[in-house]
Amino acid sequence: MDKGKDVKVYNRSGRPDNVVRKEQDIIRQCRELEKELPSFLKGYFTYLRSNVLPMTRLAYLHDIRFFCQYLIDETSLTEAECVRDITLNDFSQITAPDVNSFLDYCRHYEVEKDGFTVAFENSNKTLARKKSSLSVLFKQLYRDQKLEKNITDGFDPIRVPGASEREIKALQDDEVMIMLDAVSTGSHLTKKERQYWEKTKKRDKAILILFLTYGLRLSELQQLNVSSFQFSRGEFLIYRKRGKESTMPLNQSVTMVIQDYLENERPGDETLSEENRDALFLSLQGKRMTERQIRELVKKYTSIGLSTSRKKGYSPHKLRATAATSLIGRGNSIYDVQALLDHEQVTTTQLYAAHKMNVKRDLVRDMEWELERSGKKEGKPYEKDKK
Repeated sequence: MDKGKDVKVYNRSGRPDNVVRKEQDIIRQCRELEKELPSFLKGYFTYLRSNVLPMTRLAYLHDIRFFCQYLIDETSLTEAECVRDITLNDFSQITAPDVNSFLDYCRHYEVEKDGFTVAFENSNKTLARKKSSLSVLFKQLYRDQKLEKNITDGFDPIRVPGASEREIKALQDDEVMIMLDAVSTGSHLTKKERQYWEKTKKRDKAILILFLTYGLRLSELQQLNVSSFQFSRGEFLIYRKRGKESTMPLNQSVTMVIQDYLENERPGDETLSEENRDALFLSLQGKRMTERQIRELVKKYTSIGLSTSRKKGYSPHKLRATAATSLIGRGNSIYDVQALLDHEQVTTTQLYAAHKMNVKRDLVRDMEWELERSGKKEGKPYEKDKK
């Protein structure tokens, strides 16, 4: 799967081609990184393929390549000139203090790039992941009897602030209404932004409403297809982490904005390439929107709600936080909200995964952002479902 080369997906998994294609692209990147790393790490590669998600595997491989480059550039532990040439004997000389020094280096470091000095600073969360990457690596080398001892017990602890120590950044309800008014009327947009808004306002509103109602992850929204929606059944399908499918109920606001976009703005299939024909959200070039394009769109509109500069607008993840705090603020059970948003704590997910669809439906009934904004909310949908 070379870059720039069209790849046809022979898909018998039942998942949409775009979901499979994205996963295959991540796997391709992992294979390319493995080629750059020393061959004695094959056991580690096998472990990652079998035990972690593709995105985690990719992050770990990036971390190990960075560590190997650090050994070459910043230490005397190896005489290799490129990462691939680092030997197992070089690794056998590495001690726990060497790894601790590396983690300390990663807090703040500088790189010369294109004539500029670029300063990098990593958060405790990123440092903890790098430590985990290396811990798994050295444990695996020890298990494979490549190394005589396991040095991971000597790694210094990295304290990651708990959720209560970090302020949750989310929009307040009045800021949400200002943002939705901007996407509906074009208010607070620059002249150039309004030119694009005229062509994409229904798409943009649908994106924001989906984020606000369901707290979708960026990747979950970006992968949505037209065929994901079954309006007659009042539901749509998303693909979570670990390839898990999740059926979500539609409320009136979401149904209204999605259908308005599909019927009155989205290009017809006859104008689209086969690859993009089923993509729900399209760029002006008729291609599936990228995660970066969606991220920039969200930053623009959230900056209006926050009355700040475009650079200080919020990310899609903070709209996920907005959905969570708004649902909880409306008196919904925190456990039901965690089930709806598919939060990553495994025990919580397992405990509440058995909740029926009507629990999710009850949650999104009161999240009628668009109807509340326009004053058109009339009763509760799906009354026939209530017993």
